[in-house]
Amino acid sequence: MKINDHEPLKTYLPKEERYDKMPFRRCGNSGILLPQISLGLWHNFGHDADFKNARTILRSAFDFGITHFDLANNYGPPYGSAEENFGRIMQKDFSNLRDELIISTKAGWDMWPGPYGNHGSKKYLIASLDQSLKRMELDYVDIFYHHRPDPNTPMEETMAALDQIVRQGKALYVGISQYSAKETAKAVRILKNLGTPLLIHQPRYSMMDRWVEDGLLDVLEQEGVGAIAFSPLEQGILTDKYLKGIPEDSRIAKDGRYLKEDQVTEKVISKVKALNEIAQKRNQSMAQMAISWLLKDERITTVLVGVSKASQLADNVKATAKTKFSSEELEAIEKILKG
Repeated sequence: MKINDHEPLKTYLPKEERYDKMPFRRCGNSGILLPQISLGLWHNFGHDADFKNARTILRSAFDFGITHFDLANNYGPPYGSAEENFGRIMQKDFSNLRDELIISTKAGWDMWPGPYGNHGSKKYLIASLDQSLKRMELDYVDIFYHHRPDPNTPMEETMAALDQIVRQGKALYVGISQYSAKETAKAVRILKNLGTPLLIHQPRYSMMDRWVEDGLLDVLEQEGVGAIAFSPLEQGILTDKYLKGIPEDSRIAKDGRYLKEDQVTEKVISKVKALNEIAQKRNQSMAQMAISWLLKDERITTVLVGVSKASQLADNVKATAKTKFSSEELEAIEKILKG
């Protein structure tokens, strides 16, 4: 990562202006309010990224009223580097603003070699968070997630680890990610019995990936658990980026690990073009409408976006101004998606 710590950046907006720009929602049955847009550091914050741009994105996010920054132990590349760079930026730009921020990280996927650096054991989760705190130079995170269900570790062990982490003061709240409705209900029950309620669930959810509608959102509502939707734009498919082919600076062209060229089929692009026409009639970009479509459901506390430049973030934030859809618009969207 290119580092230029001496590059001057604009000062922050006054608090009143920041928070006037961003609507917040209560996270389940908790005392926590989250901005309707949260910033994910999955891409563009590793050692292969530009440090000045990373700083600009984070500072711009804060000026937009985005108070929630979401990481994981293996974000990069290489693993751990997003947390390291976030720690540098945190110390440089946000050290006196810690109490205005919600910072989250996760563990559950592969992080280091051997039998103890993956999945859902107590040993892995506690060791991973200790490493994350060291990389970010933080005393605690606000939310610590188990990043994915682990069928080979008893859920009681995984949830006991989350409970222990809170009791140790290393995290204020706990969350889970990608758990099914049935698994989530069980996790809620175990954590409730331990005395550490489940704050939030982070599922993948977009117009084109709607598995959460098959029971999960109902469980979250019934149990008073918040939801933060990730990949709302389907890795860029639900934008205008691929309507005229694959740009040289796109994720497919530059990386290809998470979005492959064969996923951007003629049928998919045809659907996005039709959806884009509805977005234009709503005076929105395609990306804005995709985010608004998620936020129309009050069970979605916040939508997690990832950007490569601050201008994309500015576009995404505007989605919060138009979260209402007419019945005609919703019917037209469903027809396109099912076509």
